[in-house]
Order: sequence, then structure tokens, then C-alpha cells
Amino acid sequence: MTVTWEELGWERLAEGVGRRRLPGWDCTAGLVLGAGSALMVDAGSSLAEGARLRDAARRLAGRRVTHLALTHPHFDHVFGTPVFAGAAVYAAAGAEAVLAHGRAELCQDAVRNGLPADLAEESADALPVPGHPVSGECALDLGGGRRALLADVGPGHTAHDLAVLVTGDSGGPDDRPVVFCGDLVEESGDPQAGPDAVPSRWPAALDRLLALGGEDARYVPGHGAVVDAAFVRRQRDALAARFGVS
Repeated sequence: MTVTWEELGWERLAEGVGRRRLPGWDCTAGLVLGAGSALMVDAGSSLAEGARLRDAARRLAGRRVTHLALTHPHFDHVFGTPVFAGAAVYAAAGAEAVLAHGRAELCQDAVRNGLPADLAEESADALPVPGHPVSGECALDLGGGRRALLADVGPGHTAHDLAVLVTGDSGGPDDRPVVFCGDLVEESGDPQAGPDAVPSRWPAALDRLLALGGEDARYVPGHGAVVDAAFVRRQRDALAARFGVS
């Protein structure tokens, strides 16, 4: 039986595109459906959360997830990755080194933020290294007129920030571009600048994000409600003022 995005607790953003705001850290996961393919954007904060995303995606797409794009190497976005067996995993170039050699730090960060230690260790131990590092841009034709452009737009929130621009040609009234921003943009709180942030280059990363999506796109933050280009521009200017850069 066919299910709708809303029946599974997802928000439909455009034809074949939706996202789920996950409990706990209000982290976003995205899903893009093509003809014979399904792209997940971020994987959740644990193996169990990843499994729930995987199972919902299978119900919505009628197939397994074929591609997984990780917007940045923080535990709440990547710890569900191991459950997506067989998916091609993409991340900004350099993130693969973090996920290969920084698992102990990711685990510690997860525990500091409230994930039970056993769940954090289980996820960190199983975490795979992305097999498709993106330097510059990588275009994916997902079929059925649905395309995704993966762009290494950072550094900013981290040293390795990946954005995902989704476009289509269905001709429907809601077929506007959708940009999954990761934590370069946050709506439910102030953008978080941890020890791996690159504040001096964050505003420039948002300039690249705006150039990627344009004025009419829907911008999907890593945390919070969908926003428009004006919101991203205001956040860009606030970050520039906060960190004393242009």
C-alpha cells in the first residue's frame, strides 16, 4: 500500500523530496526519490535512528536507499550510516579522514550531548568511511527528471561542509529547488561554532550556498524549519558580524 510523507511523519518539500525532523537534537534528514534510486541526506544520531530512516525511506520509495550524502562529520548526522548497507556514501573531501580516525572524539561528543555511551560506542565502531569524497561538485542523475548536485561549499560550520541542491523538471507548481544546508544554516537556534568550525570562512560558505540555490529555493537547515534565501542572508550577515569578517 502506498503511504504519504505525512503519514510517516515527514514533511514534503517538493515533488519526490521530503525531510524528517528527528527527535532529541531536532536534526534534519532528507530523502530524494528518483526513478529506481533514493538519496538520503544525513543518517541520524544512532544505529536505531538510522534504521528508522532507512525503513521509512523504503516504504516511501519502494526500494532501498541507493545514495547517502553526509553534510558534515558530526555524530548527530552520521552515526546512523552503518545501517545503509549497499548505498554509495558521499561526503565533502576530508570528511573521510575525520570519520576514519576521529571516531573516539565523535563518540565522546555524542556522550557529552546525551547519547548513551553504549549506543555511541556501537555506532562509532561500525561507522564506515565514505567511499565518494566530493571536491568541488558532484552531479547525480537520480532518474525520473530528479537531479542532485552535491557541493563542497565549506569550510564553515566544520572544515568539511557538503550542501545538496535538488532540482527536477516535473513542471509541477511546487517543483522549486531545494537545498539541504547541513549545519551551515540553523533555524531553531543560533548556529553552533564548535572547535572544528572555521568562523573566518563561514560567511563565504553561505555566499556559495546562496549562489547554488538562488532566490527561489527552499533552504533546509540542519536544525529547524525550512527557510528562504532572505533568512540565509540574514544569518550570513550575523555570522560575519559575530566573527568580525566580511
